[in-house]
Amino acid sequence: MSAHCCDHDTPKAETLVNLPRYRKILWIALIVNVAMFLIEIGAGVQAGSLSLLADAVDFAGDALNYAVSLAVLASALAWRARAAILKALSMMGFGLYVLGAAVWSVWHGGVPQAVTMGAVALLALLANVVVAWMLYAFREGDANMRSVWLCSRNDAIGNVAVFMAALGVFGTGSAWPDLAVASLMAALALHGGWTVLRQARGELGEDAGKDPHGHVH
Repeated sequence: MSAHCCDHDTPKAETLVNLPRYRKILWIALIVNVAMFLIEIGAGVQAGSLSLLADAVDFAGDALNYAVSLAVLASALAWRARAAILKALSMMGFGLYVLGAAVWSVWHGGVPQAVTMGAVALLALLANVVVAWMLYAFREGDANMRSVWLCSRNDAIGNVAVFMAALGVFGTGSAWPDLAVASLMAALALHGGWTVLRQARGELGEDAGKDPHGHVH
């Protein structure tokens, strides 16, 4: 999951054998992640599931990663760092929202729709597998994509966790499995966002210490 700070490193344009194909795959991955973000947000609200809303932040974070990759193929580190700060603040803000909503739901929330939760979780798992397969298929000398498998594994864990929460809700008739998974994912988003924020601020500091030719003072 993006909550685990997984970033898809962007190779330098000159190292890519087929740059147009790489851009096309990034665009497809971006569209898939944006679509799943919108689906999970809508389904989460309709089904009353906080774990679906929490999983949506994973797709939003990945979509931003791919957008940054498209934008910075030939851009300076500072721009990537600024985009990472935006991602970190978004992750932390959404994490706080989900945690707050979970606390509110303990006293005022209803039981989410388990069938909708499970169906969307399986769709999300399929989307993550397809994106991972596309990225793996494009590996002509692309050593910088080494993080994709860790990210794919973490994404899948999040999808499976939501599916298990759906089974828990269905089996118990209680919202607690949904709230537990949502709280865990929100906590991971907060931790991940803070880690990304610290790293991005460090990169901005390093970039500020270089002259226009990239030499460190």
